[in-house]
Amino acid sequence: MSQRFSVVILAAGKATRFKSEHTKVLHGLAGRPLGEYVLCAALAAGPAETWMIVGHEAEAVRRAFGRPEVQFIEQKEQLGTGHALMVACPAIEQSQSPAIVVLVGDVPLLRPETLTGLVKAHEKAKAAATILTTRVNDPRGYGRIVRSSGNRVRAIVEEKLCTPAQRRIQEINSGIICFSRSGLLDHLGRLTRGNAQKEYLLTDLIHIFYSLRHKVIAYPVEDFREVLGVNDRVELAQVEKILRVRKCEGLMRDGVTIINPDITMIDQEVEVGRDTVIEPGVSLLGRTRLGKDCVVKSWSIVTDSSLGDRVTIKPFSIVTGSELAHDSSAGPFAHLRDGAVVEEEARIGNFVEVKKSRIGRKTKSLHLTYIGDATLGERVNIGAGTVTCNYDGEKKHPTVIEDGVFIGSGSMLVAPVRIGKGSYVAAGSTITEDVPPDSLGVGRARQVNKEGWAKERAKSKQKE
Repeated sequence: MSQRFSVVILAAGKATRFKSEHTKVLHGLAGRPLGEYVLCAALAAGPAETWMIVGHEAEAVRRAFGRPEVQFIEQKEQLGTGHALMVACPAIEQSQSPAIVVLVGDVPLLRPETLTGLVKAHEKAKAAATILTTRVNDPRGYGRIVRSSGNRVRAIVEEKLCTPAQRRIQEINSGIICFSRSGLLDHLGRLTRGNAQKEYLLTDLIHIFYSLRHKVIAYPVEDFREVLGVNDRVELAQVEKILRVRKCEGLMRDGVTIINPDITMIDQEVEVGRDTVIEPGVSLLGRTRLGKDCVVKSWSIVTDSSLGDRVTIKPFSIVTGSELAHDSSAGPFAHLRDGAVVEEEARIGNFVEVKKSRIGRKTKSLHLTYIGDATLGERVNIGAGTVTCNYDGEKKHPTVIEDGVFIGSGSMLVAPVRIGKGSYVAAGSTITEDVPPDSLGVGRARQVNKEGWAKERAKSKQKE
């Protein structure tokens, strides 16, 4: 762009209509905080400076959105949008940007291209203010754009103050305005709290500029959804549906099969390789990465995890913070969590939980097992019902199972313990000591059969 601009993001208010203790911009939306969408759009537009006005839960907002290119300004007392700009005045005065774009923090569908177009229109018109507007069939609840006979904007009128004729106006205010920096600084002090809200309202500047014969224009955006504000949890859900549909459509156009997008949840940061198939009811959340030719079957949840190529996640499995290498599989009803790593061609079966453990190449644990704080080598077989007993009531301890080990069903491996390479553990054993390589570990009492015991017991009961 020929001239620079700076951005002020308004994020100080309470979530009054959300009926929440938390500020609106921190509420989750398709895997990100609500305010992250506006911030990312603003930064992508290339401003000279970006300021975020914070107030309610200021420290939490700083933690959520902090990055080197963002400066935070605290509005300790929230007295309206105009007051937020008053608080920001010292920073704006130091800026060299001729234009200041004021953004609301709750319009997650806003595109960077729209912001750059707004600034270009403002620059071309040499306007004091340029308002981003749109037209909607049902304008109820929005401030109306009232134009003069010359088609310039005369005022933004809140719905409760509209005349019957103004209520029929379909052009609405988005809350996003590009100001001339000098005009903003010269006239911001004219705002008063003499209105129904008893607040300093930035929109009142529009009428002030008009009365001074300063040029105010509108920059309409065609897709009204782009400036949809999120004012309550109903609107949050509506916008989330839009974002999730867009995400699914984008992945499908890039070569991913999503069998039923309407009941599939995929967060914005998720990446999926070509020819992967995602069945109905799947949730791919956080910063999950899937390779090519994977299959994620119905009702599985994968969060903040990495899957290589040709990985299969069978139905009703949960994978959190874990890695599965090429050609591995998990499920059905598997649970991988807390840094579990499954190497190539390994298989994790039904009702198997793997926590903070590494499963070696071509190792398999197919039934009813808990593997925690363990390292398993290659080609290990874990029998059904095996448990690594990693917790002694105070501390966690490791289990090491070396290459080629066979663990019989129903075994308890009491950590810390090491099972040597090529060894066997007999079914039903409780192993409390290391098993040397190429050995058989047996940790169970010798079986004793007491013949006739049950019959004698039955007789004694009859005599009672």
